[in-house]
Amino acid sequence: MIPRQFLRENPETVRESLDARGYDVDLDRLLETDEEWRSLKGRGDELRHERNEVSSEIGQLKAEGKDDEAQAAIDRSSELKAELADLEERAADLESELEDALLELPQIPHESVPEGQDEADNEEVRRVGWEDRRDLPDEVTPHFELGEDLDIIDEARAAKTTGSGFYFLKGEGAMLEHALVQFMLDVHREQEYVDLFPPIPVTSTSMTGTGQLPKFNEDAYRIGGAEHDEYEDDDLWLCPTAEVPVTNMYRDEIMLKEDLPLKHQAYTPNFRREAGEHGTETRGIVRVHQFNKVELVNFVEPEGSYDRLDALLEEAAEVLDRLGLPYRVLNLCTGDLGFAAAKTYDLEVWAPGTESDEGPEEGGRWLEVSSASNFEDFQARRAGLRYRPERHESAEYLHTLNASGTAVGRVMVAVLEYYQNEDGTVDVPEALQPYMNGKERIEGGEKVGESAVGAGERE
Repeated sequence: MIPRQFLRENPETVRESLDARGYDVDLDRLLETDEEWRSLKGRGDELRHERNEVSSEIGQLKAEGKDDEAQAAIDRSSELKAELADLEERAADLESELEDALLELPQIPHESVPEGQDEADNEEVRRVGWEDRRDLPDEVTPHFELGEDLDIIDEARAAKTTGSGFYFLKGEGAMLEHALVQFMLDVHREQEYVDLFPPIPVTSTSMTGTGQLPKFNEDAYRIGGAEHDEYEDDDLWLCPTAEVPVTNMYRDEIMLKEDLPLKHQAYTPNFRREAGEHGTETRGIVRVHQFNKVELVNFVEPEGSYDRLDALLEEAAEVLDRLGLPYRVLNLCTGDLGFAAAKTYDLEVWAPGTESDEGPEEGGRWLEVSSASNFEDFQARRAGLRYRPERHESAEYLHTLNASGTAVGRVMVAVLEYYQNEDGTVDVPEALQPYMNGKERIEGGEKVGESAVGAGERE
């Protein structure tokens, strides 16, 4: 959240930030509301002061026998009380309006963020593993076709049990998912992350604290609601990212300097209403409503937060390095920056099985598997996250950062497409083999039921 004082003193900075991000906000209206609120607060102080003076006069006037003057003072006190009540009611309405408006203002980008309108203007920082890519089949099969051929991904039966945008993993597909999760957790434990397993439902307060609400309420899954009156008071949402419960774990608390930096990791299933890229991505497990990832959340002192962002990026990238997957790093532009982020680096892994207009010349496409972001004190102000630089000093807002460490389903897509062989099998990356009971190759399973009839023998 942008502090009111900052907004008052730097309205043009905020205006430029909104323009750079492409946000249409009536900032003049917000400033006028704030000015009226401050004027009312000032007038309220004057009325209270006058009422106190009048109240102190009443007893003295009565003691002196000046009954008419005392009655006039009593009448004036009543007038002041009524005027003050009306003023406080108006001020409370404006306060609520201000808070709602401030919650809609996005973070101000860091000076190092490139200006741009959308993802096309993001800056590529580097590519890793690109020059020494493995030899691929002449035609790489998209993961959704390969998963169906191997009978390790089943979208049709998930649509039957739950709806579109969900999927079953089966046999070696489920094994691969579990292997990736445990592998990622182990990598980050080596980086001194402390494990958490958080609750999956989260409150509106928690969602507001990290910036998902009120801006992105349509993307989240609400539990209960008006159509389920008995659950209407639950005020719970399905977790869209572990960033929400982990960051809010310390909400309204004060940490000590020696607690920082604090590094947590959490594996969770996540739920979002992903509509698909331009409404066209209807197959596969890239844009789905339920997906797993390991989230890295950092709490740090302000002066070290950008050094920590660089380190966080490398901690997330180590997963891809060990898996031997080619990837690139992007510095996101102002128009593609997340609502709460001051600066973000995206990690995009290469998935060669599906053509994309944004893909490299060699074919395939880039899949975002992690966004490493510094939120500075934006979330901390919303969630009341503070620390004491010294035990005797006043508490200050700390900085929060997070990154996916990484998105499991999309990394699986890259593994299936990048490590596939001419015969339709998939090599298991060496780093994952211990997590797959030593299995070196995914060969698939036999289909079940009448759908298997006529499928033929897999060569």
